[in-house]
Amino acid sequence: MLLIPSIDLRGGRCVRLRQGDFATESVYSIEPAALLDRYCALGARWLHVVDLDGAKDGFAANAPIVIDLARHPSISLQVGGGVRSPTAVETLLSHGAARVVVGTAALKRPDEVASWLREFGAERICVALDVRLGSSGEPEARTNGWTQNSAVGLFDAIQAFPRGLLKHVLCTDIERDGTLRGPNVQLYRECLERFPHLRWQASGGIRDGRDLHALRKIGIAAAVSGTALLEERIPFEELQPFLPAESSPASTSAPT
Repeated sequence: MLLIPSIDLRGGRCVRLRQGDFATESVYSIEPAALLDRYCALGARWLHVVDLDGAKDGFAANAPIVIDLARHPSISLQVGGGVRSPTAVETLLSHGAARVVVGTAALKRPDEVASWLREFGAERICVALDVRLGSSGEPEARTNGWTQNSAVGLFDAIQAFPRGLLKHVLCTDIERDGTLRGPNVQLYRECLERFPHLRWQASGGIRDGRDLHALRKIGIAAAVSGTALLEERIPFEELQPFLPAESSPASTSAPT
């Protein structure tokens, strides 16, 4: 399993939200480029970057920063936030992003996003599904930067894509995100049981090395972590098994 550090951008600054609530924004003084350098020094070879302004409003306000980060020669960027057209996908890829994350469009227009997967390749697009548990206990997907209920269940959203077309799926448990309460291992176990052919990325709640080992044990392909890494809460020796520093970006095109 690969650990992918996350940088969330809002108004050009590094921020973190708690449970997807924009009113709970915490702003950090470190510049995005400096944070990228820190993660590179740890041994990260993939970085997950989210344009929160784009995710909420559909306008990639932080695009200049994202493009600058994508120029870094030693790390591959997985970028999302407001990607709602094939032009947006092509623009990010042409500026150096290794993979583009599609959320709202994948829920609202799965047939169209399926055509993007065919055009750009399953390795270059990751579908992001941000979920909350509904009254029935089933995970329900949210859109527009977690602000709107899509009325679509997580597993129904996956089934909307032809089998064999989709490869990478990032699932965030919103209730855990930014809380340092630990990941929802049971949710990800069910994801793997239902769709074992997908390369699942888990996000939300990671707090220490034990959480990373728990996710690797059930077969998660990659773990995306924001707050714990940004606030340097996890000792390097706990991170090291999940940061393949000896690998080059070209050789880590698919998290393992």
